[in-house]
Amino acid sequence: MPDNLEKEDLGEKAPRVKPIIEAVDSLSLGISMVVAVLMGVGIGWLLRRLTDISWLFWVGVGIGIAAAILNVYKAYAKQYKVFEELAKEPRYAIKKQLDDEEDDDEDYGEKSY
Repeated sequence: MPDNLEKEDLGEKAPRVKPIIEAVDSLSLGISMVVAVLMGVGIGWLLRRLTDISWLFWVGVGIGIAAAILNVYKAYAKQYKVFEELAKEPRYAIKKQLDDEEDDDEDYGEKSY
């Protein structure tokens, strides 16, 4: 009997936690962009201090910006994959329904009014 109660408790808590996890996942994209740029600036500053070559700072900034863009692309690819899976479900197959309706309208036979 205690096992059933634990499963019920987990079942009740799972729906409440899921939206929080999804929100944190969305928030993490913005945070990761800022962190990537700041790390690039830090790398550039460190390279400039170690070598006394001033343009290495901008190389670090460029690396940070490139990392932020890569993070955005990865998030886009992940969401695109999710939307492709949704498009395969029959209840979301609007494009297929519209294509079927267009095929029905193209009757070139005799018209009766």
